[in-house]
Amino acid sequence: MGVFKKFLQKKVLRLLSIESIEYAIQQKKIKSSEKAVILGMNSKFYPEASVYNLRNDPSFISISDNTHIRGELIIFAFGGEIIIGSNTFIGEGTKIRSAEKIIIGNNVLISHNCNIIDTDSHEIDHLERAEGFKKMIRQGHSKTKGNIKTEAIVIKDHAWLSYNVSILKGVTIGEGAIVGAGSVVTKDVSDYTIVAGNPAKLIKKVGS
Repeated sequence: MGVFKKFLQKKVLRLLSIESIEYAIQQKKIKSSEKAVILGMNSKFYPEASVYNLRNDPSFISISDNTHIRGELIIFAFGGEIIIGSNTFIGEGTKIRSAEKIIIGNNVLISHNCNIIDTDSHEIDHLERAEGFKKMIRQGHSKTKGNIKTEAIVIKDHAWLSYNVSILKGVTIGEGAIVGAGSVVTKDVSDYTIVAGNPAKLIKKVGS
């Protein structure tokens, strides 16, 4: 009985040690995210969140108060800025990538696995795109924009993006608008409307 008790004690201690290590790793990741941005009061990164600030300047990613982030924030080395308002939620698996500027307002709900990107990321010309990729592999992310197209995205207050939504460059999502699950938004969405589909189209208006 004594041998079995010692075995259990060792197993419990081992599990506690693993949990402690995992917790420490999570906290380190959260601290790394916090250092890469300007973070408002009571705003929070969760362990599954990531920040890749390739401009190495926290002033280009600003998050206001009481906002909770479980997704990924990325700004490109050659440009980009992300501004997120208060009381906003960014779901797990969501990727927000900026090479120009992305503004997300207050009280915005962004569900999981959404993609919000204000750039084509690569050149349109096939030869130029191939050379750009090879250069990135050799030298890392370029600090010059070249012919990559970018255009700012704005998501206004009280908007709600359901899961698996994609917002493409140059789009404005209106105040209080709702974007249905799985939609691809290529054009502006008016205030207090519901859109859905690929490409997203007006379904109906909702009360302001």
